[in-house]
Amino acid sequence: MKTQSEIGIVETKYFTFAEGEDKITLSSGEKFGPITVAYETYGELNEDKSNAILILHALSGDAHAAGYHKGSKKPGWWHKMIGSGRAFDTDKYFVICSNVLGGCKGTTGPISLNPETKEPYGLSFPIITIRDMVKVQNRLISHLGIKKLLCVAGGSMGGMQALQWMVSYPNKIESAIVIASTLKHSAQQIAFNEVGRQAVMADPYWKGGYYYGGHIPAKGLAVARMLGHITYMSEKSMEEKFGRQRKSPTTPFRFTADFEVENYLHYKGDRFVERFDANSYLYITKAIDLFDLTSCSKPIHEIFSKLTAKVLVIAFKSDWLYPVHQSKEIAKACKMAGLQTTFCEIDSDYGHDAFLLEIDEESHLISHFLEKVYKDVENRH
Repeated sequence: MKTQSEIGIVETKYFTFAEGEDKITLSSGEKFGPITVAYETYGELNEDKSNAILILHALSGDAHAAGYHKGSKKPGWWHKMIGSGRAFDTDKYFVICSNVLGGCKGTTGPISLNPETKEPYGLSFPIITIRDMVKVQNRLISHLGIKKLLCVAGGSMGGMQALQWMVSYPNKIESAIVIASTLKHSAQQIAFNEVGRQAVMADPYWKGGYYYGGHIPAKGLAVARMLGHITYMSEKSMEEKFGRQRKSPTTPFRFTADFEVENYLHYKGDRFVERFDANSYLYITKAIDLFDLTSCSKPIHEIFSKLTAKVLVIAFKSDWLYPVHQSKEIAKACKMAGLQTTFCEIDSDYGHDAFLLEIDEESHLISHFLEKVYKDVENRH
């Protein structure tokens, strides 16, 4: 087995486009720009530029997928999956990850300055979709001189972006890896996101989205994140991790974080507030809810029939936020389109969070899948 080694110090890079008359047209029909994209790369692009993989992050992710920023001990969000000998092997592949449009970690979003007003956009930022995020990623890939990606890969919202790549740019990808995702949000999934948004907007410090320069809506955003974390874990993983443990069983009753699970949720909420913008949370969750590939004028398998890409779909048995049947629907549509499709259900107790935690299982599946895709590309060349 090949020895693994991790990515070391990395720097975030920036690409700005859609300036002046070159604005992009969003799904809403609105013209928008300029746009700055924050991105990171790992590994080296080969001579014929055929080894590029685009990693697509989930709701709270960013461009920092692997390695360490100078002065920080916290690695990227998929650090154990990217590096020499790892699933996304940087000895073979050139790996790219960018922050999505509407984000708050370097890519243009509600927190960015509107060049016309010199103030943060706030709620004057346009409504965005997953399709718009992918359109921006495509401009970045073109900027890097890459005509065709070896693979697009992501979990949760990242899986939606991979699916959108399959629809928007079928001739620009060799393969796609869709993990714990869906063709569209169900009513229940939309409901969870709406409760989170309402928690943010109910915070008196939200001020209609124009809170920049003052107090941030920390309590509302923290509650939204607490709700999110409940949906990311499974009942079994919560029971095993916390049970009914209490910080101090003898403490007199108070409406405080008495149980360990309460304390955990408070911690997660507080940490999220430190690194994420409340308006970005609103815009990105709405983009997720608006995503619906089944609303196209043709059945989705007919749209996928334009593809020649190989597809790997991964689901997790205990994931109740993005249940297995939604991943099976993706795999079925791909197979009906005649695509070479592999579906794998991993028996994990971690719930939706499994796509970030089941490193060994995912690495085995992904590394073998990519090896086959890459060999086919090399043989054609």
